[in-house]
Amino acid sequence: MRDSGERERIEFRELVSWQRDVPRKYLVGQFLFFWLWVGITVFGIILTPSSVGHGTHQQLGLPPCAAVLMFGRPCPGCGLTTSWTATLHGKLTQAFSAHALGPVLYLGFTVGALICGYGFVKGWRWRSESRTLSMVLLIALGVFITYGLVRWFTTRMYYSPEIPLGR
Repeated sequence: MRDSGERERIEFRELVSWQRDVPRKYLVGQFLFFWLWVGITVFGIILTPSSVGHGTHQQLGLPPCAAVLMFGRPCPGCGLTTSWTATLHGKLTQAFSAHALGPVLYLGFTVGALICGYGFVKGWRWRSESRTLSMVLLIALGVFITYGLVRWFTTRMYYSPEIPLGR
């Protein structure tokens, strides 16, 4: 039992615990999450990070961000593809400039995917229902949304690199 004056600390075993000897059919989610990471990483290596700081996803034939087109302001995710692509190309200054949370989110995504892949190979289910992990993810979501709101209210004249400003 903890002393009431002792500060609580997060331990790795509180974030990653396993249910062992699980049939593979119950590990499909972990398998898919790992391969989603592989696919995104491959695309990030193939793409060239946009020099504008956002719009890299348009190289895949995707449309510009609707928030940028309609309001001239960035959505919370604007610049993430550019940030992740720059991270994978070793351009960390450009990555943080495109989206301040991008490299950290990619690192978290990578760690989660590797944990899922490891568990799948071992036949173990990652017990992701821990209260500590839920709190970490909730805090990360709160930081992401707060960052997006700050960008929304402080950034003006945000434009799509493929569409001229005057339209």
